[in-house]
Amino acid sequence: MKLGIIGQKQSGKTTLFEALTKTPVEGHQRKESRIGTIQVPDTRVERLSAMYSPRKTIYAQVEYLLPAPAEHVKESAKEQSVWTQARDCDALIHVVRNFKGYGTEPAPLRDFRAMDEELIVADLIVAEKRLERLELDQKRGKKPNPEELRLLQKAHSILSSEAPLRNDSEIATARLLRGYAFLSAKPMLVLANNEEDDDDRPSWLSEENGLVVRGKLEQELSQMEAQEAAAFLDDFGITTSAMDRVIARSYELLGLISFFTVGEDEVRAWTIRRGTPAQEAAGVIHSDIQKGFIRAEVLAYDDLMAAETYAAARKMGTVRLEGKTYEVQDGDIINFRFNV
Repeated sequence: MKLGIIGQKQSGKTTLFEALTKTPVEGHQRKESRIGTIQVPDTRVERLSAMYSPRKTIYAQVEYLLPAPAEHVKESAKEQSVWTQARDCDALIHVVRNFKGYGTEPAPLRDFRAMDEELIVADLIVAEKRLERLELDQKRGKKPNPEELRLLQKAHSILSSEAPLRNDSEIATARLLRGYAFLSAKPMLVLANNEEDDDDRPSWLSEENGLVVRGKLEQELSQMEAQEAAAFLDDFGITTSAMDRVIARSYELLGLISFFTVGEDEVRAWTIRRGTPAQEAAGVIHSDIQKGFIRAEVLAYDDLMAAETYAAARKMGTVRLEGKTYEVQDGDIINFRFNV
């Protein structure tokens, strides 16, 4: 699962990418895309690891893409070149400058709207080209998929009204439109990139849709040793780094949850989409487990913590057997029974 980091020039995209991925600071002449794979902070994994003392502990992961600057992208369709890299992402992180510098006062709401307009225009070009193609096919006697045509016409209408597709749940989640990779349909988390000493949320940014970060401060934190960073956070009365919150919100934004497998060999968080049935979740571990699925032995994380041991949880009756259609819940500890 991959999130693309977008924003206006000098909004702090690179700074935040480096803070997220804990990469060294680089020069100002970045010409290529960068991608980083990051562990999702999860205290549940830490506690399970402490309980089982496994040989390996594996956290869930997400990927972040920092697209190459537009001036270094070479493509024939120039109007689409800026966004081709982001279309492959499952969600977007929109960084908005809310700090002074570069000789101008910040105008975060204006910058946010300007970027959203760019996404809408890029999607409108895609929709119009496809509708033109479908119209040409109809003239040649080829009938389009009526449902796809309806959805595409609806998407075109929304975009023509200068609204992003993410605001319409039917369009944003339509399977028939996935191939178009509409940018404005992707889930988006907005990051207001504030001054180092400013943690106030801009009035226009809701808690549901965005977070306040202090990019330079977080970049400095990312370069510290763990003990030094913890002391720094403690001095400022900060319980969780903003980057940990960004990563956790990114995971939620993608509609993902974690279930766990535990043992002396390995404690591991497995990533699935919310609503995934047990048999399909088994396939994330191995296709043979999905194919030979019999039952899932399930224990909720909170029930294990209450019981303190798996054996005690079993005696308390909180360990249960579930079938292939059981919808896996976030935090389930699962042992799959299978036969191949």
